[in-house]
Amino acid sequence: MPKFASFLDSKEKFTIQFHPLPDLQAGEILVRNLAVSICRSDIHTYTGKRTEKSPVLLGHEVVGRVESLGSTGVMLDVHGKNVQIGDKVTWAIFASPPLDRYSQQGIPQKAVNLFKYGHEKIEDGHHFHGGLSEYTVLRKDTPIAILSQELPNHIASLINCTVATVSGAVRLAGGVKNKSVAIYGAGMLGVVACAMATSFGAKKVVTIDLNSERGETSKNFGAAQYFLPDDLIQEKFEVVFEFTGAAKAMEHSVRLLDIGGVTVWVGAVFKQEDVQLNGEYLLRNMLTIKGLHNYNVEDFANAVNFIENEYKNFDFLPLIIGGFLLDEVDAAFLFAIQQNPYRVSLQLE
Repeated sequence: MPKFASFLDSKEKFTIQFHPLPDLQAGEILVRNLAVSICRSDIHTYTGKRTEKSPVLLGHEVVGRVESLGSTGVMLDVHGKNVQIGDKVTWAIFASPPLDRYSQQGIPQKAVNLFKYGHEKIEDGHHFHGGLSEYTVLRKDTPIAILSQELPNHIASLINCTVATVSGAVRLAGGVKNKSVAIYGAGMLGVVACAMATSFGAKKVVTIDLNSERGETSKNFGAAQYFLPDDLIQEKFEVVFEFTGAAKAMEHSVRLLDIGGVTVWVGAVFKQEDVQLNGEYLLRNMLTIKGLHNYNVEDFANAVNFIENEYKNFDFLPLIIGGFLLDEVDAAFLFAIQQNPYRVSLQLE
């Protein structure tokens, strides 16, 4: 019988449970999960820094293989390809009604009646909707993407959160081609942003991080140099991406901008202190601050394209620590917290 890891709260952690698979409804797809990576937001939930519905099935950075299709005839992925049994796939973190007003505005991740994989409560009839499970039942209106069979599973699992989110940040910044780019935070999001900015033609990329080792690593992904947060940075940048969620980092990101520059804040997805900004400075320098939570379908499709085109050019695989099985989920989370690698991944098949 298929199993999944049910998470109750930061005190009781995970229990491995078993349940039969449901019958597929029209428009649904059954996927056999192959690998899932532990996202930073999963760790925040595990430690109690943020609260989800309980019990919840965590895990949204996931890749799988199509095992069966619901009865709706032809199903197409985000690139217009027919989805077939046996395809390696990933999918967006959300299922949302396409006619919802937010979906129509290009922000389906904020639609009314949104369903988010890896964030939903385990309930009767709805057990398989996260990555920490042997299976996922994809709901109708879930963006899905067929992947190359050769793409390593651990890298593929990053697409539907890390890479798609960075893709959204690049879009909100108005692109990075021929622009100077500073990246606050050189973790998994940061190094993907380095690689993406480099690939998309940024004229210069730098990173800022407390961890000098991560700063050095970012150079392997296109950063020309890195700085510590307390370093005096003389130059200004046309685009700044903020991935740490630290209030001081967000404040500093504004000061790093050249006149007319754009900073995109991505990391502040947990409760925190208020950010202090000077209105006159913003106005006189004609600066723009944009916030991004998750991503849209365009970002997701572009993330798939980026990884499939560039994964051989950037060495992502050594950043992902694998070897854990679903039964070892608590050990995997503890390793992620104590050792703080870029990513920890669980093998599910």
